[in-house]
Amino acid sequence: MGKVWLVTGASRGLGSEIARAALDAGETVVATARSADAVHDAFGGEHDRLHAIALDITDAEAANAVAAETVERFGSIDVLVNNAGYAELGFFETFTDAAVRRQFEVNLFGTMNVARAVAPHMRARRSGLIVTISSVSGLVSNAGGAVYSASKFAIEGWMEGFAQELAPLGIRSLLVEPGMLRTDFMDGRSASFGSIDIPDYAEAVAQYRAFVDEANGNQPNDPKLLAARIVALASQDEAPSRLVFGDDARQWAGAKVDQLRQDIVRAADRG
Repeated sequence: MGKVWLVTGASRGLGSEIARAALDAGETVVATARSADAVHDAFGGEHDRLHAIALDITDAEAANAVAAETVERFGSIDVLVNNAGYAELGFFETFTDAAVRRQFEVNLFGTMNVARAVAPHMRARRSGLIVTISSVSGLVSNAGGAVYSASKFAIEGWMEGFAQELAPLGIRSLLVEPGMLRTDFMDGRSASFGSIDIPDYAEAVAQYRAFVDEANGNQPNDPKLLAARIVALASQDEAPSRLVFGDDARQWAGAKVDQLRQDIVRAADRG
């Protein structure tokens, strides 16, 4: 048996592609989603190295139980892929407080729940890899992405620090920051839009929604290629701590770095 992978949000999109790529590499995959049946449906039924478990990542006790069950059954969790999440897309003031808090509950605190459940098992063995699916939106924000980006910026800061705490214990970390992937990320199953109408933003919001509708299904990056890259990196002893994936992501991230450098220099020059 190869490595044991625990992949959240594995019933569709990037999560299912990562699970498939790991299975193709001969690994054992524990794939979670809110519905185990949805995982089985995505993979065409049972697979001898695929084990589907229902998990709502916002339930910390359930996350602990899944981690314990995985270790009891397979002996270890070698790779955790913290992938589950969704997007609140739209202008900040069009979201209710509850919608913003729900975005953080899933994308940040849910991801923390799973990492907190798995980390003790990795610490006990002094080995493991935690792959955290962030986004280029965790490095760069824009109009219409404020709430989603805020949750991903938080993921970046948390995982950057947590990775340094884990490294001396033999546990590696990979932050994945994709650009726009051809998944269902922008449709109603993975994205939600602000519900408050504000006339001042009406034209800009309409333009943003038109952009999302046009982009959905036409994103430039292939999730299969990213999944294969993640599986390849998981087998390397010396892997990068970050993977900025896609020409669009590299362009946006590079522009952000250049702008930060310019801002730092300007501020220093002004005393």
